[in-house]
Amino acid sequence: MKFIVVGLSDEREPQLDSEVIGIIKQGKVFSGGKRHHELIAHLLPERAEWIDITAPLDAVFEQYEKRETILAEKEVGATLSIIVFASGDPLFFGFANTIQRKMPEAELVVYPTFNSLQMLAHRLIMPYHDMRIVSLTGRPWPEFDKALIEKVKKIGVLTDREHTPATIAQRMLEYGYNNYKMHVGMHLGNPEGECVSTLTLEEAALAEFEHPNCLILVQTRQTTRHFGIPDKDFTLLDGREKMITKMPIRLLTLQALELPQKRVFWDIGFCTGSVSIEAKLQFPHLQIEAFEIRPECEAIMQRNVRKLGAPGINIHMGDFLETDITVLPRPDAVFIGGHGGRLKMIIQKILTMLTDDGVIVMNSVTSPKVTTDSHQLWDEACQAFGLRQEPPLRIQLNDYNQIIILKSTIQK
Repeated sequence: MKFIVVGLSDEREPQLDSEVIGIIKQGKVFSGGKRHHELIAHLLPERAEWIDITAPLDAVFEQYEKRETILAEKEVGATLSIIVFASGDPLFFGFANTIQRKMPEAELVVYPTFNSLQMLAHRLIMPYHDMRIVSLTGRPWPEFDKALIEKVKKIGVLTDREHTPATIAQRMLEYGYNNYKMHVGMHLGNPEGECVSTLTLEEAALAEFEHPNCLILVQTRQTTRHFGIPDKDFTLLDGREKMITKMPIRLLTLQALELPQKRVFWDIGFCTGSVSIEAKLQFPHLQIEAFEIRPECEAIMQRNVRKLGAPGINIHMGDFLETDITVLPRPDAVFIGGHGGRLKMIIQKILTMLTDDGVIVMNSVTSPKVTTDSHQLWDEACQAFGLRQEPPLRIQLNDYNQIIILKSTIQK
């Protein structure tokens, strides 16, 4: 099968070169969205067959394969050519990528035009070689959150009807990223409907925007980024300083978890959220699932993630041992911040989901006031489940009690 993918702008009269027009005249099977059909219908041959590209895409590719089967039955060895119309550059988060993924053996020829973010940059006379691209078209927030946390100076965003410029601005303001201005382009390439505007995030959060649109965020001022969040910046549980993992211990704990190489991090017993938030800000690529049994900690976590600019941490309230973890992504790093004397059962449950290269870390406190010997419970659990223990790391900060960082992995 051969796909010839032609990129279109939103112009009412598409500007196509003579080679593409010649291909269209010789074509028999065409495909694209309904809007593309409206733009190109007058150029199609009289007996052209059209296949709409609509969700679910699996059904669309089944139609392509059906046409190929019909042709093969009529003419042995013949190659089916389908001319597909797509928006902008079909290789820029476009349908050509989908074809490569669904039919990697198919022949592919692409005739691109400018994509929407290029067109918006052209309208703004803005160089875009230094722009990070994030697609929110049918995608969740993590890559966008990552760009914010990394303080990217210029972000180009592809939107959809759920991730609108207004909802994007609202999310940025909610997490304290108010140091950007937003350029929005609507109906780019359409002489009747094209509109480009520049707004503050506060203005964008209250505005309505016609679809289709895209936007470019440009940083208006730089902000500092801590390597280690000061303890005083966190809202604490009942104001108790001891109910937080101190910053130097947090950083050593994250080091033990090997987070630069990990993908999914579970924080069990998050309390104030200090470990989860530190992990998110230092390693924004992580998917973080945070668990806590004390209901009062939910509001504390919500306040801290917004105050410190750490979007995207998934919060699970309730007893970890009663939580359905089978619906969550498997972790390759787990921190146990609290266990209530049930450490062995918690580790047993973790091991049902932990990846083969996963690591478990816990901090044990040595203090006369602590009646539960967490270090002993840890040793017993690791021996019971055949875990390989790393040498413990003993740390004492100022007048605080000694902390022992414990780490184990699956025996190989």
